[in-house]
Amino acid sequence: MDYEDSFQTLPVSKTLSSSVLSFLNDKFRARTDLAGAPALVSELRTRCSDLDRTLTDLNRSLGASLVAYASFSDRFDAVFDDLSAKLIRLRSSTCSPTSSFSDGGGEGNGKKILGEELPALAKEVARVETVRIYAETALKLDTLVGDIEDAVSSVMNKNLKKHSSTQNSDEMRLLAIKTLKMTEEVLTSVTKTRPKWTRLVSAVDHRVDRALAVLRPQAIADHRALLASLGWPPPLSTLTFSNPDRKSAEVPNPLFTMQGDLKHQYCENFLALCRLQELQTQRKSRQLEGFNRGIALRQPLWAIEELVNPISLASQLHFSKWVDKPEFIFALVYKITKDYVDSMDELLQPLVDEAMLVGYSCREEWISAMVTSLSTYLAKEIFPVYVGQLDEERATGIQSQARISWLHLVDLMISFDKRVRSLVEHSGILLSFQEDGILQKISSLSVFCDRPDWLDLWAEIELSEALDKLKLEMDDERNWRMKVQGAVLSFVPEDFKSPAVSSAFLRHLSSMIDRCRSLPSISLRSRFLRLGGAPITRKFLDCILQRCQEAEGLTALTDDDAIIKVANSINAAHYFESVIKEWCEDVFFLEMELNQGDQLGLSVSEYGSCVEPIKGSEGGIFDEEIGKLGEFRVQWAEKISVVILRGFDAQSRDYMKNRRQWQEKGEEGWTVSKSLVVALDYLQGKVLVVEESLNRIDFVGVWRSLAAGVDRLVFQNILMSNVKFYDGGVERFDSDLQVLFGVFGAWCLRPEGFFPKASEGLKLLKMGEKQLQDSLAGGEKWMKDNGIRHLSVTETEKIALRIKIVKNCPDTRFDTLKANRGYSS
Repeated sequence: MDYEDSFQTLPVSKTLSSSVLSFLNDKFRARTDLAGAPALVSELRTRCSDLDRTLTDLNRSLGASLVAYASFSDRFDAVFDDLSAKLIRLRSSTCSPTSSFSDGGGEGNGKKILGEELPALAKEVARVETVRIYAETALKLDTLVGDIEDAVSSVMNKNLKKHSSTQNSDEMRLLAIKTLKMTEEVLTSVTKTRPKWTRLVSAVDHRVDRALAVLRPQAIADHRALLASLGWPPPLSTLTFSNPDRKSAEVPNPLFTMQGDLKHQYCENFLALCRLQELQTQRKSRQLEGFNRGIALRQPLWAIEELVNPISLASQLHFSKWVDKPEFIFALVYKITKDYVDSMDELLQPLVDEAMLVGYSCREEWISAMVTSLSTYLAKEIFPVYVGQLDEERATGIQSQARISWLHLVDLMISFDKRVRSLVEHSGILLSFQEDGILQKISSLSVFCDRPDWLDLWAEIELSEALDKLKLEMDDERNWRMKVQGAVLSFVPEDFKSPAVSSAFLRHLSSMIDRCRSLPSISLRSRFLRLGGAPITRKFLDCILQRCQEAEGLTALTDDDAIIKVANSINAAHYFESVIKEWCEDVFFLEMELNQGDQLGLSVSEYGSCVEPIKGSEGGIFDEEIGKLGEFRVQWAEKISVVILRGFDAQSRDYMKNRRQWQEKGEEGWTVSKSLVVALDYLQGKVLVVEESLNRIDFVGVWRSLAAGVDRLVFQNILMSNVKFYDGGVERFDSDLQVLFGVFGAWCLRPEGFFPKASEGLKLLKMGEKQLQDSLAGGEKWMKDNGIRHLSVTETEKIALRIKIVKNCPDTRFDTLKANRGYSS
């Protein structure tokens, strides 16, 4: 065979298309390239076979679509044929009324047409219209979803090719997002106007979700690749965080240094990611219509998360070296957060606004993401180590630095949160306690939201430290003798004469309250104070109660030192109670009281069965303790009154039993009975001791209670006993009462008003014969008219019948009256 016959003749170059010539020129640039011709032929044949199979599949799919369309068209034709037949019948019925009426059934046929056929026809027309709209909507949605799937496929194919144009890929992604937005608008309209078309909406959502499941990861992957090309994250090893308030001049910010096409590409990519998130928010809002959408819709900004994640990973390489030096961790995180926060406002916030992502602040999202990464690291790496140390300390009983390390870590977290909040508020965003959601995002203490058992452990450590320090304060007797000076409350300039130890308890309680203010949740603050703050108050109450019981057990409060000791404890309780009441009027405590649901602690359903509500957590934080402090004051002030009254009773026993003195005139030269002087001196001395040692408010309660007790003693032992009063005895009794009233005259203008029974009994003794007779017959009306309001009718009659007035009323007459009333001599 001839060598030249083994080759086929090539066609003339003029007959080839320009694309073919370009392809051949590209593949065969030199003679050496001819050796690869067989491989090229094989590749072309394979690609042609693939294209033939694809074309066959497309033809098959087209045929199936045409068959389906023909079937749908046939059903549509049948519907219209049926409708046309009904219209013809209606026309024939309405166009020949004469024949119908001539048959005698015209009126009935007319009513049948108007009452049955016309409504049925209207209903059928509406049904056909609905079918038409459904078909158009389904076709439109199918077209849009097809465009979305094509665009997503193009993006993926272009990314698989090594030399594909990045610009074309971005354009196809933007086209896909635009089509997605149009589809969402149609779906939103269908959901509102045609709520029964749930299957159509569900089918479209399913296809769109599949497209988004491909588009979003690809968009994020492209964004990460672009950030890497920008030099993000910046090197952290050159950051100097010894002075966090000074920016690192040697580390440029890649977001500020990018220029030209690279900057344009990044901005477009950032904008596309924001628009994709805005679209996702719209879809979730539609799908969750009628439910609590707040938590589900509020997600971190995806583009900002992509900035934070690589920095977080790079930072953790440093964090692992500083487990024992957590202050370095907080310093580095704050340094990074502060150095790059300005670029969020200046460069990225306008892009977020352009994407119409409502309610997002790039500054806030950047700070939130950085704090969240820190909190996550603390929860995974730092806190478990400290918890393990505390468990080991409990198991071995050997004191270690675990508690100190824990408190030091919390101090660092509180300080860090305050500085972070200042960064947020620097942009003009004012935070309040109502915004628990925002506070949780920018607080490192949010670790306790997911681990309330750690919060309980923190409260336990704080309480233990506070009680250890307070024990030294309580054991120092000087703190019980020294007084808190000056007005202590903002609204009551009152000197409570409280010992300094009460101020020490309040100081530690105030410190614990201030530490929990940084907690990002009302329920966490409430739980912390119930576990750590309320026990301090109960410890204070136990302490003063013990001192009172010791004083009572030694001398039964009969000596002045014991009374002074109890008065000191009452003063401490009143001062402590008043300060806490004033604190509880602050908005910090009022919010806890208003959120009763949160105050029951962290619920089991929300945080697991290991956490139980705190017992007695209903109402305000310190309501129970305030009530117990008030009961303590009343109880021990009453005990002081009872002890003094008991002593007065013992001192005045001879005076009370001497009945003959009321039939005689008083001793010459004496304005008071001699036997009463010692008792009055005892009473006045004890009351002066109480006045000097007890605060003014509780002292008023003591002397009033004491006056009421003395009034009862005098009334029962003198006026209600078998005593006969003569004129001289009435005068003597009047003089004694005036001196008794004078003892209490230093604390009120009308002391006789606090001795109602004795005063009204004396009034009866001073009455004449006629008034006494009227009293025996007049009953309650006479008593009311004569100002007798604190005695009963029986008591009034008994006093009147005991009176012996020698000059004006013979004994026999009163004996007769007593016999008639049933009294014995």
